[in-house]
Amino acid sequence: MLGPLDRFLFGQWLPQSDHPVHLVGASIGAWRLATACLRDPVQALERLEHDYIHQEYELPPGRRLPTPEHVSLRFGENLQAFYGGRVTEVLGHSRFRLHVVTARGRHVLAREHRIATPLGYLGAFVCNSVHRRALGAWLERVVFSAPGEGGAAALPFATGDYRTRQVALSEANFSHALQASCSIPFALKAVHDIPGAPRGAYWDGGITDYHLHLNYLRPQAPGNGTTAAGGLVLYPHFQKAVVPGWLDKGWRWRHAATPFLDHMLLLAPDPAWVAGRLPGGKLPDRTDFGRFGRDTRGRSAAWRAAASASRQLADEFAEWVARPDPSRLEAL
Repeated sequence: MLGPLDRFLFGQWLPQSDHPVHLVGASIGAWRLATACLRDPVQALERLEHDYIHQEYELPPGRRLPTPEHVSLRFGENLQAFYGGRVTEVLGHSRFRLHVVTARGRHVLAREHRIATPLGYLGAFVCNSVHRRALGAWLERVVFSAPGEGGAAALPFATGDYRTRQVALSEANFSHALQASCSIPFALKAVHDIPGAPRGAYWDGGITDYHLHLNYLRPQAPGNGTTAAGGLVLYPHFQKAVVPGWLDKGWRWRHAATPFLDHMLLLAPDPAWVAGRLPGGKLPDRTDFGRFGRDTRGRSAAWRAAASASRQLADEFAEWVARPDPSRLEAL
């Protein structure tokens, strides 16, 4: 869906500048941004789009969805094939500093278990319904950051809003961290005991930070320690709302913008465009695996059509940055 826009941003727009850029991603966003750090990002992002659209899993008799064990095994194999021998390109990028967001289970969620894990997520749901910060009793945010000066690159956001740890991203833990960030509970298996990180079960970073509604820091002006006026957070997204956590999807009052987003520029399609241009009038998502079942060709065709239609998003943004029109900006 965001592939054409990614290819414009990393293939044409960002190469026109030379300042450092922090890339913060969770779930598929982490995979996209890690891919953008490879040499020839356009070719790499095209391959990612192709591989993602054409992913295929074996379905046991009588099931419309693959088992979590099978999905995790195949996903791990795909990551090895995709980044094999190229992790140093990601970690050593001259400008981009990658930050992969994961969710680490605590207490009863510290190890995956067929009974304890569902109960743990039930407890997390209840606590989160009272207050988002209470979710930290069950799951903490762990960010794996590419190298910076003197160690892991500094986080581009403050962490006072939620229980957070930072771990250095390395060749030893790159694949583990990236797979963990994409490991949706009950759809994939958790990734346990990632090298260089605290022991435990690691899941999809979207659980704690569904849409990365983070307290982003303003860039510092060179030499004087004051806040620069022009720094922005650019967020290519699929909707206008920036929902804090996965468990907040049902709490509509948490979908509103906060001061955390005061200097964010969010790029999102018009809902009317989604309804009128995309197959089924919806965004492609993982529910399509259940909807299409064994019809892999049908799902792939629908996703290809959505990717083709989304080229319009990249074209319109390219036109806008060439001739900025403030009248097209809307408040979050």
